[in-house]
Amino acid sequence: MKAPRGIPCLIVCIALFGYLSSVMGFTNMLNTIMHTAHDLLLNTVFYLMAMCVLTAALSRIFSVFGVVDLLQRMLKPVLRPLFNLPGVSSAGALMTFLSDKPAIISVAKNPQFARYFKRYQHISLVNFAGSYAMGLLVIIFMMGHGFYTEPIYGLVGAIIGSIIATRLMQRLVLKECPQYMTENVIEDDEQEAAKASGKYETHPDDPHQTLFVKVLDALLDGGKTGVEVGLAIIPGVLIISTLVMTLTFGSDPDTGTYTGEAYQGTELLPYLAGKASFVFHWLFGFKASELVAFPITALGTVGAALGLIPEMMSKGIIDSNAIAVFTAMGMCWSGFLSADAATLDSLGYRHFISRSFTCTFIGGIAAGVITHWLYFFITYALEAHCL
Repeated sequence: MKAPRGIPCLIVCIALFGYLSSVMGFTNMLNTIMHTAHDLLLNTVFYLMAMCVLTAALSRIFSVFGVVDLLQRMLKPVLRPLFNLPGVSSAGALMTFLSDKPAIISVAKNPQFARYFKRYQHISLVNFAGSYAMGLLVIIFMMGHGFYTEPIYGLVGAIIGSIIATRLMQRLVLKECPQYMTENVIEDDEQEAAKASGKYETHPDDPHQTLFVKVLDALLDGGKTGVEVGLAIIPGVLIISTLVMTLTFGSDPDTGTYTGEAYQGTELLPYLAGKASFVFHWLFGFKASELVAFPITALGTVGAALGLIPEMMSKGIIDSNAIAVFTAMGMCWSGFLSADAATLDSLGYRHFISRSFTCTFIGGIAAGVITHWLYFFITYALEAHCL
């Protein structure tokens, strides 16, 4: 006899919350979940919304005044063979490099930008641009702690990881939806409708408008789009980030107990990773199992992962190889468990979330492995040359 369809769901929920409450205590678990979600809303989501508004405004300026067309012509010979993407994709990578993953939403929703893409390319844009998320922050942070060449290795590794994640995502999308190979994101009739509504502009040369008015209109129209995007990412960030952080972080660092405050958890993910520390040593060259905490934490948020580095340095367990690997994996993953879901959902590709997770995860692993061995062989060659 077939079990009712609600039984598996109940079993999973009871197992998850039963495990969390057995470690944290039932009341502390509920308080931590609520406080974490509330803090994410106030300090993360609204920050991302502000970022979306600014990047959407800048994206609209780029569209209206021809920068997008210029990027397409200049970078098409580079991006097409490497990523199978049009040249304008570089604008999305630049936005995420300067800010974070959700910045790609405002760019990808711009009709002037999206018209260059086939459907399968548009979906893989999340994996491509997301591989450089918060890159500027990560690199500056590493350099601020005295590591100047190591982040360059990490950037090279992130680029290679981006190629792998993007190409793999395109293959998975086309395997499921072959028609996306020829389907345009913006069809001809949609382009005409967008032009009529003022959302799609190819030339800002209206003689009845001054340059100031054109710029102001572009900024305000783009900003409105950014607000809509900011609202769309709220469910993904709150739900998935709260779950990941509850399974990643531990008890109060001062008292060692659970108090119900935000960002406490069971440390399950770092514990599981520590059991396979020998694998991470071979793949990434990590000399201490504690170093695994960085990529695990970066699954939820790379900002929190960066906060682990000063403590690792004080313990003397970090080295130049680890910094290079951290840079690559931090950029490639950068909280993708929350950001990718919210991004794809807002773009209308919710059913590809699991595939995007798989591709981004593989791309991040590849970036870390390639960075480690690249750093190893170059360092070895330089040392041999000096001898």
